[in-house]
Amino acid sequence: MENSNELVQNMTLELRRGVIVLSVLSQLSKEQYGYSLLKSLSDQGLEVDQGTLYPLLRRLESQGLVASDWRIEGEARPRRYYVISQQGREVLAQLKTEWSAIVKTTNKMLF
Repeated sequence: MENSNELVQNMTLELRRGVIVLSVLSQLSKEQYGYSLLKSLSDQGLEVDQGTLYPLLRRLESQGLVASDWRIEGEARPRRYYVISQQGREVLAQLKTEWSAIVKTTNKMLF
């Protein structure tokens, strides 16, 4: 049987999974490479591990929600840039509506 701390940690991870998808899509209206996206999320208070972000970006791309391309700029090593697709914008709009409804309902129940 799990102790309370383990239970809370596991439930927190479950909550974060959906929030991370929503957050990543919301930050890709302008092109970003992986590290700049990690920094942008972190600067806004959402810490995401590289081991979580890069597989998520690949999955979102395979779902058609994100597009990417490799670029070499100056002497820097190649970077893969990501941007939300038109389908991704449509899905994000629907997710934002759903998120707002969930937050509103949950706030009524909790506070």
